[in-house]
Amino acid sequence: MQIAKNTIVTIHYEMFDVDNNLLDKTDEPISYLHGGYDGIFPLVEEALEGKNVGESVDVKLTSDDAFGDPEEELIRVEDLEVFPADVEVGMVFEADDPETGELLLFRVTDIADGKAVVDANHPLAGQSIRFSAKVVEVRAASADEVSHGHAHGEHGHHH
Repeated sequence: MQIAKNTIVTIHYEMFDVDNNLLDKTDEPISYLHGGYDGIFPLVEEALEGKNVGESVDVKLTSDDAFGDPEEELIRVEDLEVFPADVEVGMVFEADDPETGELLLFRVTDIADGKAVVDANHPLAGQSIRFSAKVVEVRAASADEVSHGHAHGEHGHHH
């Protein structure tokens, strides 16, 4: 079966930076609903269209096509008093966005002078990446998957 709209696509992927350093890879395959449901980067989805099991794609993505550019309003400087005593660079904390109420994940990026710099931008925001994927499985999506807008099952979303 070829990848087309309303198919569930299961892939293994690797992501590399512009210097070809490995940034991320799957240990277990992931599945997404193909056809514009925002389950994968649009340019990767476009490259996968019409592919079959065993075929691969290699797509270069600018920051706009991947994780976007960093947003200054998602970087904050906070007093260390609001953090646990053992706070260190790299730790991640949840906080509500006061404007939208959306839950954001803030990474501690710096600690100095009684302050911590926290950043809710994706760690790869502002970076171009290369996304390499191999198709492991393609199947027709169920009516539930289409109505929910995502893959269910072993490598997809669980309710």
